[in-house]
Amino acid sequence: MTTSYDTQVLIAGAGPVGLTMAIDLSGRGIPVTVIEQRRYAEPPPVKCNHVSSRTMEQFRRLGVAHKLRAAGLPEDYPNDVVFRTSMTGIELTRIPIPCRRDRYTATDGPDTWWPTAEPPHRINQIYLEPILLHHAAALPGVTLRNRTELLRFEQDADGVQVWLRDLDTGAEFTLRTRYLIGADGGSSTVRKQMGAQLEGTPVIQRVQSTHIRAPGLRALMPGKPAWCYYSVNPRRCGTVFAIDGQESWLVHNHLNAEEPDFDSVDRDASIRHILGVGDDFEYTVISKEDWVGRRLVANRFRNGNVFIAGDAAHLWVPYAGYGMNAGIADGLNLTWLLAAHLQGWADASILDAYEAERQPITEQVSHFVMNHAQKMIKARRAVPPNLEAADDAGAAARALIGQEAYELNVQQFCCAGLNYGYFYQGSPIIAADSETPPSYTMGSFTPSTVPGCRVPHFRLADGRSLYDAFGPGYTLLRLDARVDVTPLLDAAHARGMPVELLDLQDQPDLPGAYRHALVLCRSDQHVVWRGQVLPGDLQALVAMLCGVRRTVPSRQPVAA
Repeated sequence: MTTSYDTQVLIAGAGPVGLTMAIDLSGRGIPVTVIEQRRYAEPPPVKCNHVSSRTMEQFRRLGVAHKLRAAGLPEDYPNDVVFRTSMTGIELTRIPIPCRRDRYTATDGPDTWWPTAEPPHRINQIYLEPILLHHAAALPGVTLRNRTELLRFEQDADGVQVWLRDLDTGAEFTLRTRYLIGADGGSSTVRKQMGAQLEGTPVIQRVQSTHIRAPGLRALMPGKPAWCYYSVNPRRCGTVFAIDGQESWLVHNHLNAEEPDFDSVDRDASIRHILGVGDDFEYTVISKEDWVGRRLVANRFRNGNVFIAGDAAHLWVPYAGYGMNAGIADGLNLTWLLAAHLQGWADASILDAYEAERQPITEQVSHFVMNHAQKMIKARRAVPPNLEAADDAGAAARALIGQEAYELNVQQFCCAGLNYGYFYQGSPIIAADSETPPSYTMGSFTPSTVPGCRVPHFRLADGRSLYDAFGPGYTLLRLDARVDVTPLLDAAHARGMPVELLDLQDQPDLPGAYRHALVLCRSDQHVVWRGQVLPGDLQALVAMLCGVRRTVPSRQPVAA
């Protein structure tokens, strides 16, 4: 079979996950082709509404965070989450989240204390995706092929032959690629043809979702506006997201178990109950975006030279915003591994780390969100009939529901644990030590330098984010200048493994998690090794980091 390639990496799907992977590969010098059935710049669906802090940290590394931060809701529009008896009704509780103008400076709120240079950003996919698209299209080495359908593929030891169809002309053609990635959504052709199966719970809840234009709605709402509205009343419970902060809204009508399909209830009546408006209120349906909440994770993320990421690999109720964001984490985990091998410094077996790291994490996150979904379903079924009553009993019911809603939901909208607490265990390219990574919840975590954890963030003495000083491969943090790290740098250089040294011995106010003289980190900000001295077998450590060996290197010190 020929080893001539039309592209090094072929990505099926130009949504946020596929485009982010293309941006990262371009920055690493890897030619990439992205195919997409939609036309160029065709508006995406109104799906994702939130970019997590971890994703924004990666977008900062990729050079697009500032573009995204300048888009979305008006800069002074509050990103709060509010619970009301209806969107125009009585307020029950509020989770304060700063507007994007104040996002970097606000200090009063349940997510303003986070140790990061990039807090979360509320922005709908209709604004996010075009920014990623235009950014990717302008990069060297990125080829976008719209109106192109993937028909099938065959792979061998050296690459993948992919059969494609031009949807405008009907013409079929082939491309040969070294690696194929399916970022082609929940009905992924790549996943099906590579033999992976989605496993889990196929239906948790159905959601009748409608994108509407309602110019007169904002004037009817009392008090301070919000990004997300939870409507809680005995007639209908739903969630509404502000899309443009003016007249465009996405209304989620959560169907009950006895309502088995999307037409089980009257859409218009449900929307009016959720909004709290009468029959005379006028709005226009822009699109219907009905969806099924699931908990499904693929039993494999890889088959030879073929990989899947994002919704192609896992589907769940997107609580805490961890639908698209989990997919982007998949994609950036994979692209740096692919680049490491294609750049020539890592063995092909480094690619084994992708499934070993990402599949367990997505399985874990899927249970976090499923459990939260079950609690929300239970809460919606427990709305007291007197919630809107203008008496003392009604006020007491509202106070109780408000308190319970805040305590349950602050952890998903201000989910520090899901952002910073997850860790990779059992990875073939992480040198585990005797310390167990700290546990985390959806809302809380403990910063740690245990290998596999996100390296704790802090500001450097010159004001930069720690992550801004990271290199494209590995970065060695040295907190004690007396430790000679030249042997490690030389061993890495001999293999061609990129590693940069960052001295921190003069750094004031280091987080308490830094208890070792040396901490070695990846470009995705995960710790891969730490120690007070260099390991005795430096060749074993470097080989493992290049994917050559899977054994943990000796932790014996180098002889003086």
